Amino acid sequence: MKELEALLEKRWILKTEDKELYYKVRDSIGEIRRFATDKMGCQVIENSLLVKMEKIPAIPESFMGIEEFTSREEYAFLCILLMFLEDKDAEEQFILSQLTEYVSANMPGQPVDWTLYTSRRRMVKVLRYAVAQGIVKVTDGSDDVFMDEESGEVLYENTGASRYFMRNFSRDIMEYTRPEDFRESDWFEMNEDRGIARRHRVYKRLLFSVGMYRNAGAEEDFEYLKYYGRRLAEDLEQNFDCQVHIHKGSAFLLAGEDCHIGTTFPGNNALSDILLLCCAKIREKVESGAWKTGNDDTVRVEEIEFEQMLREVKAESGSGFTKNYREMPEGEFVREITENLERWTFIKCEEKEHQVIIYPSAGKMTGCYPDDYAGGNTNEQ
Repeated sequence: MKELEALLEKRWILKTEDKELYYKVRDSIGEIRRFATDKMGCQVIENSLLVKMEKIPAIPESFMGIEEFTSREEYAFLCILLMFLEDKDAEEQFILSQLTEYVSANMPGQPVDWTLYTSRRRMVKVLRYAVAQGIVKVTDGSDDVFMDEESGEVLYENTGASRYFMRNFSRDIMEYTRPEDFRESDWFEMNEDRGIARRHRVYKRLLFSVGMYRNAGAEEDFEYLKYYGRRLAEDLEQNFDCQVHIHKGSAFLLAGEDCHIGTTFPGNNALSDILLLCCAKIREKVESGAWKTGNDDTVRVEEIEFEQMLREVKAESGSGFTKNYREMPEGEFVREITENLERWTFIKCEEKEHQVIIYPSAGKMTGCYPDDYAGGNTNEQ
């Protein structure tokens, strides 16, 4: 169902941004809402401004953050921006200095020093993200002026969408005492290991994450797959162009070419090529017996040994990398590739133990150069 895919792919569908898709989704809203609420436990918001599916993951993961943000201050600025817009009507305008004064007054700790370039750059990054998401619009001026000097002004317009950016909570969040309380607040009074809540978790883990692993999350989720896995696979494959693979210690939804429900791997870029080559090297070490799999199908290796494997990939295949990666210092190459392997949940770094856990997803796809390779890009397989 393409309309359902669109809601899974996007944060929301704004009427002003894509009127045709907005009406298509509203025409199918009954079927969409049945799937969203029954299978995933996701609320669907529908009004004259937008249509949105509240996509709350069963297990929060690092890649689910806002990729454009690189500091805690940027998340704080975004929250204060949402507070600022709460008191403004749709189409109401404001200037940047009004916002920066409000941020300084409400920022926890010390007021923000806007004479610092770092503070201005972070604020601009948040505002550009808000514009890209359709929360505000630039009416006049350029944020580059503010980036250069604190007195720079920009005129913005509130779209009204900001009120639907944050999720709705069924309870007062002031009662929450730990991060886990935010995950599934609707199920606090239920036995989460059974029934409806368990089904919702399984569907969410397959649709929202790269893979579903036995050693992450509730063990009872794999019990659900044991008894209802075939029915679940048929359901997902009927609604999306995908295949569901269920193994002893992992499960995956593999998207087909006509399935668009999020960012997929591999992408058509040099980094994906390198990650595929790394996965091939991991598979080679497992098949040769150099690295052993555990009962949960994961592989645990020492950090230094894993980093040496990445160096081997660069030494053996680096001639085919783009110039950036080919000339990248070895230490920087190891850090960047490790971070991206972890972002795609192919691995998990255990910093305290100085070990790396390699997940089964690393064995699902590999890449290699063609037999007649003589330089250039990798061939993905």
